[in-house]
Amino acid sequence: MPTKQPFTLPAFYMPYPARLNPHLDGARDHTRRWAKDMGMLDAQRAGGGLIWDESDLEKHDYGLLCAYTHPDCDSDALNLITDWYVWVFFFDDHFLEMYKRTHDTEGAKQYLDRLNQFMPLDGQEMPEITNPAERGLADLWNRTAPSMSPEWRKRFSVSTYNLLMESLWELSNINQGRVANPIEYIEMRRKVGGAPWSANLVEYAVGAEVPDRIAASRPMLVLRDTFSDGVHLRNDLFSYQREVEDEGENANAVLVFERFFGRPTQESAELVNDLLTSRLRQFENTAMAEVPLLLADNQVLPHEQLGVAAYVKGLQDWQSGGHEWHMRSSRYMNDSPGSTLGGPSGLGTSAAQLALIGLRSHAFVPYEPVGPTDLPDFYLPYPVNLNPHHKKALEHNVEWTDRMGMLKPVPGVPGSGVWNKEKLRGYDFALCSAGIDPDATAEELDLSADWLAWGTYGDDLYPQIYGRNRDLFGAIAQTKRLSQFMPIDGPPTTEAVNPLEHGLADLWRRTSAPMSESARREFRDAVELMIESWLWELANQAQNRVPDPVDYMEMRRRTFGSNMTMSLARLKHGQRVPSEVYRSRPIQEMENAAADYACLMNDVFSFQKEIEYEGEFHNGVYVTREFLGCNSVEAVRAVNELMTARMQQFEHIIASELPSLYDEFDLSPETRSILDEYVTDLQNWMSAILKWHQDTRRYGEADLERSSLIPGAPGGLGTSAARLPRQAAGAPTAHPGPRAVRPGSPAVGTSTTPTALVKDTPRPGNRGEATVAASEAPVTQPTQAQGYQPTVPVPGFHVPSVAGADKPVMAELVGLG
Repeated sequence: MPTKQPFTLPAFYMPYPARLNPHLDGARDHTRRWAKDMGMLDAQRAGGGLIWDESDLEKHDYGLLCAYTHPDCDSDALNLITDWYVWVFFFDDHFLEMYKRTHDTEGAKQYLDRLNQFMPLDGQEMPEITNPAERGLADLWNRTAPSMSPEWRKRFSVSTYNLLMESLWELSNINQGRVANPIEYIEMRRKVGGAPWSANLVEYAVGAEVPDRIAASRPMLVLRDTFSDGVHLRNDLFSYQREVEDEGENANAVLVFERFFGRPTQESAELVNDLLTSRLRQFENTAMAEVPLLLADNQVLPHEQLGVAAYVKGLQDWQSGGHEWHMRSSRYMNDSPGSTLGGPSGLGTSAAQLALIGLRSHAFVPYEPVGPTDLPDFYLPYPVNLNPHHKKALEHNVEWTDRMGMLKPVPGVPGSGVWNKEKLRGYDFALCSAGIDPDATAEELDLSADWLAWGTYGDDLYPQIYGRNRDLFGAIAQTKRLSQFMPIDGPPTTEAVNPLEHGLADLWRRTSAPMSESARREFRDAVELMIESWLWELANQAQNRVPDPVDYMEMRRRTFGSNMTMSLARLKHGQRVPSEVYRSRPIQEMENAAADYACLMNDVFSFQKEIEYEGEFHNGVYVTREFLGCNSVEAVRAVNELMTARMQQFEHIIASELPSLYDEFDLSPETRSILDEYVTDLQNWMSAILKWHQDTRRYGEADLERSSLIPGAPGGLGTSAARLPRQAAGAPTAHPGPRAVRPGSPAVGTSTTPTALVKDTPRPGNRGEATVAASEAPVTQPTQAQGYQPTVPVPGFHVPSVAGADKPVMAELVGLG
């Protein structure tokens, strides 16, 4: 191994002190004996020699890792947890020597398939043990599973399975010499790197399981994923020299950033550290601002709340302890730890910048005069084909939205007049539908265009009614009511009282009638993901908090309505494809790549509309600009490069991974044909969205200026005043610098921040003490001169009370008034 480090380690953000478990020596002694008993210290390399010997185990010091990452558990728990980590690191090195170095993909599949059989959920017999990895896993499962609930066992087995099976993704990339794009890498690293698996073990260590009814909620998944990303990005910084220079690995964030951004190794390491810091701050924000609401909304009992708090604290302990272990372990480069002060200039090169990352995320000033956007050459290799019923669908769509009440203000509700007939005709949602489904019947095309209009109307309306007054609780009440207009059986039992509800009730009746019960549930879940994402935007607006880039991309798929589009595309085939095929990694990655391409395209077109005219910051170009610290032109270029990378990944999956998937599941010719049609649906979806953005009258500067003069048009508070200085200063005008409906689906809309559709919404009267430490930056309060009004009661839609909307809500919210 080279002695010279390839870069100087950056200054890390680590707000929690590391603590050491007093049972360290006992864990070291125990795990040494255990590893020998399992045969790990005698396992041979494929080319000869030992994978590990006792001196290797001593130098790596996994007992120290676990004593730092689980400082409060008793000796028996620490011994078991240490054995789990010895096993997972042995598996990683064993897989490297036996399959990665030899490029033995077929042998790797058989090896991984067998390992999964040593975690039986229902008491099945384990197969005969053939190697140390199997012997260790069998022993650990038998010692762990009996003390945990069936729900935890299932979550843990899934995490372990992902850790095992996604090693094939790494092996495939090594064989092809392929380096992942940044989004793909972050998401896959969570599975391959095993930190979700570590999060499950934290539940064991603290003696408290996350209640199963909230385990899959957004806040708990974000805690798990930010924890995972923090662990993995830190590991990538410390392990770059060993993995990239010694082992020939290409699954390392520093290498990914080097290749994608074309930056030197030191700058790439600094950028990875900036992302690591951003993810840790996202963890803190989620724990403080989202988890309390989640616990209250689900009526989590006091002893369960204490368990959740212990789990969150356990994840914090793991971060600080894992960092301390990396600084001490011989497995990683740590000869020049600490600070980059005095090092190269650029991203992340001083400790002061770590604080600035947090402050910068709360420093948004609305209505920045960014001017029109010079559109890049988008790489999209699929032609657009338009449905011949387009014009008829447009006329129907105008009539339908008018009939639902969307084209006129709701009496007594300021800001509710977001659309009129002229604007709606210019938007032409039927054009997007015509490209998405060129073979649809006239009736099917009408329905698709109506979904697009409804989703965009809701996304435009929430910021106007709830966002400007920061009425998050009114928005929550309205969102709860919307779910009531999507019944699984029978008609809605709630009376619609506003255009948003009337529209959804009508769409659900027309869409769900021919569906099976399971299909209705799947589609309702997809619609709820979109409407609940509007609340996420509202919460960020209330805190004046620009989202973390990873959280932004993952939530952008929801705000764009991508899940709903893809759900409808799958369901139209009558559920003839096995659900496990749709849940497979290649299909999920293909869908995400297509969604990200469409979402980012929308963000490029809508940059001027959202930043300059709406005072909005939920935009991929803006988020990229703030994270990279670059100008708008460079941010557009970076976003377009990311779009291209996602499109190339989409093509790679179709050409290289889907054929293998078909064979792996032994799919019939009919099922293969259905999946091929689904691929075509996604291609049509992306090409239609580009065509719509190019032709719609929603994003050009002339359209934006015209809209701001129409009575009732939602230009955003203070937008006219904000634009006068720009025009007086001679800033450029004209040339479309767009934003798109999020025609990412049958129901898509622009990414604007939300307001209040509910009148007289009860607000919590108590602000409790937070149970988790946080170092979130203070929220800046924009002045009225910057386009904000003070937070005062303003009437919204009058909505009858909804179950759960009037109960007290835990209010340890950062910046939520």
